[in-house]
Amino acid sequence: MANDQQVSTKTILEVKNLKTHFFTRRGTVRAVNDVSFELKPGETLGLVGESGSGKTITCLSILRLLPRGAEIVGGDILFDGQSTVGMTEKEMEGLRGGRIGMILQNSMAALDPVFTIGTQVAEPLVVHDKLPWKGAIDKSIDLLRMVKITAPHLRVKNYPHELSGGMRQRASSAASIGPVPDVLIADEPTTALDVTTQRQYLELLKDLQKQTGMAIIFITHDISIVGNLCDKLAVFYGGLVVEYGPKDQVLNHPTHPYTEALLEALPILGEKRDQLRTIDGEPPFAGNLPPGCPFGPRCEHALDKCKVGDPPPAFETQPLQISRCWLREEQ
Repeated sequence: MANDQQVSTKTILEVKNLKTHFFTRRGTVRAVNDVSFELKPGETLGLVGESGSGKTITCLSILRLLPRGAEIVGGDILFDGQSTVGMTEKEMEGLRGGRIGMILQNSMAALDPVFTIGTQVAEPLVVHDKLPWKGAIDKSIDLLRMVKITAPHLRVKNYPHELSGGMRQRASSAASIGPVPDVLIADEPTTALDVTTQRQYLELLKDLQKQTGMAIIFITHDISIVGNLCDKLAVFYGGLVVEYGPKDQVLNHPTHPYTEALLEALPILGEKRDQLRTIDGEPPFAGNLPPGCPFGPRCEHALDKCKVGDPPPAFETQPLQISRCWLREEQ
């Protein structure tokens, strides 16, 4: 497993056939088009795929924080066995920031420049844990120490612009984990970090998970960084999860041509290659998806039926592993 935390048999989050569309003057944009996965306490799920494939909109659907014009039009989201799709805004406010936390990609956008770090880490503790401000500030110092920020008693007085990018991302994480969420969504949190800081940050997430037992959804476009962090992977393309399963099975035995292409495009230390694999063409725009499989126009193995009708159904290729590819129909 990706971590030493004991994964429960209970499901804390289940996304079932989720469809989230944008309704614009130019037509309907099918940003998320039949997405399913589940997550257990102590487990880490990686959502992998190119920009625009539906990863972030899926997670914003979970939080019910969709941009204007977007709407959940199908499927269901079950958190701790209860559907959130029909919850009132007040009920969702009780989940967001408390039982479901989120770390945004851009730490400068996530942190308010006019408030100190201490105030921003303390606020979720006041709102969700009902701590008094003094107690929340004291605990925010402990949280900053937990995410390995040096001199936390001084940093609580700093403003976001006074910290480095790596420290801001850690501070943002401290604010997200303060109320000890059941599920933490990390939306490409390492994108703006250098390689060394990125590795340290991923180790930090694993340490926090061991201490709290929380489940993590880790969103990334870089499949190379999920190997040591995740237990399961969901590979997104064109608003679909085209492959889903245990991390080792997906990485070592990919069963969808898109997953295979992503892995063949990675350089491997110690292995000499004359040329890395490239994927011809461009990802589809969600407002103009091709008929059939969204990857069909770029797939060198595409059959005639891959380019007509609806996307392929989910075929089980190995225990707990599925692939939405017609090539797997006979397996």
